[in-house]
Formats: sequence, structure tokens, C-alpha cells
Amino acid sequence: MSAARGRTLIVDDEEDMRILLRATIEAANDGLVVAGEAADGEEGLVRWREDRPDIVLLDNRMPRLSGLEVAERILAEAPDQTIVLFSAYLDDATRSTALELGVRECLSKSDFAKVPEVLRRCAADG
Repeated sequence: MSAARGRTLIVDDEEDMRILLRATIEAANDGLVVAGEAADGEEGLVRWREDRPDIVLLDNRMPRLSGLEVAERILAEAPDQTIVLFSAYLDDATRSTALELGVRECLSKSDFAKVPEVLRRCAADG
């Protein structure tokens, strides 16, 4: 896989989670790279427009704009954008709404170790 297919924007309001995600993605060392980071949904939209990543790894519960609101706005502008909702709070209603919006995958933060695998799969599906 080329690095161009695995450029990921991390959007999470917890700095320690962004640091951990960056380290995990970079340690995977197989074409996945971090294109940028954002600390909330509004910053995430700005960074997405600037960086045009292949994948957006998006927390749901954030101040100002939720991950679902960010996903809805991104997908309205770019329906083919790959988004992975990565949240500690993934109930059936949240998953259903995310998938209806066009989010590619939903991953619980408790499944953190699966992040590189999910990103690789999304990058390969392109």
C-alpha cells in the first residue's frame, strides 16, 4: 500500500488520545501516516479542508461539534471521504446514524489495538 492511500487526520478532543493514536499509527510502519491532528470538530473541518487526508479518524463526543456533525458536513462536501468513527460511546443508535451518514466504520476506543488494521483496510478499499 502506498502512503498516499493511508494519510489519516486524527480528530479527538483529548490530547493524550491524539498522542497515543499518532504513536500507534506511526509504529504500524506500513504505509499509514498521520496527515494532521485536530482538537475539536470545528478545527477538524478546517484541517480536513487544508490537508485532504485519505481517512478521517473521528471521535464522536467533542465540544462544539460532535463527530457525527463533522462527518455529516465532510460527507456533504466529499461523499467519498473515508471516515472512521472512533469513540468510547458507541451505542446502536450512534452506529446506525454514522452508517446512514456514510461513515465507513465505527470502532470503540476499547478496541484501540485494531486502529492500524481498520485504517489499512480502509486505505486498501480506497
